[in-house]
Amino acid sequence: MRVLIIDDEPHIRQMMRLTLDASGYEVDEAGSGEDGLTRLGDGRAHDVVVLDQKMPGIDGLETLRRIRARAADARVVMVTAFASVELAVDAMKLGAMDFLRKPMTPEMLRGAVAAALINERQARPAPAAGSTAKPEIQILTLNGFQIIPPAEPRDLSTSQHIFRVKHFKDGSEASVTVAIDPEAVSRVERLTRRRLEPGGAFWRGQAERLLSAYLWTEGKLPPGTLTVDDVSREDLDVAIDWKAD
Repeated sequence: MRVLIIDDEPHIRQMMRLTLDASGYEVDEAGSGEDGLTRLGDGRAHDVVVLDQKMPGIDGLETLRRIRARAADARVVMVTAFASVELAVDAMKLGAMDFLRKPMTPEMLRGAVAAALINERQARPAPAAGSTAKPEIQILTLNGFQIIPPAEPRDLSTSQHIFRVKHFKDGSEASVTVAIDPEAVSRVERLTRRRLEPGGAFWRGQAERLLSAYLWTEGKLPPGTLTVDDVSREDLDVAIDWKAD
């Protein structure tokens, strides 16, 4: 299997190369997005691309967009030291298969590349230039963890959302519960004059965001139940215009 590493830091590329070489991969390197696109060609010569986000010239997201334009089924793993869950979501919308946080362990890198090779996600065409379409993300992948959202809840009054989380390191799956604090629900109701039930889609989104942030910053499963106990100003604005669940 052949892997292309696109990263402007030579010592990071060396660490990645040594890690992947030891696992039997054939590795190519590029020090910029432009060089990476040249080496990638039409996308058929490499099985996986490991792509840094923060680079001089064109950054990782733009490089990803151009990779997907020429090879819609390209397997791309994004890496960065400067990221947020929102940036990870943007990368997933463009077709990234995983998003790793620097510094990463060799184990995390090997696991992400192996996961990209076995992932059966159907290829999605890259958004057309100037398109405002927002492709839906079925599964968000962070640091080798995949969050599988629950089905639509039958009981909107429930205060708990249960997610399945898959870890590609060993293929294990676990259930993670995220609770919605009644005080947070009441606060949103007071400030927006709208009652959004804790089991509905708005609070499920808040629960998934909290779980995503934990997996991103901690790189492991939470030891117990997480609790959504507040919302941001931006989320309050969303709640004001939220359609009924």
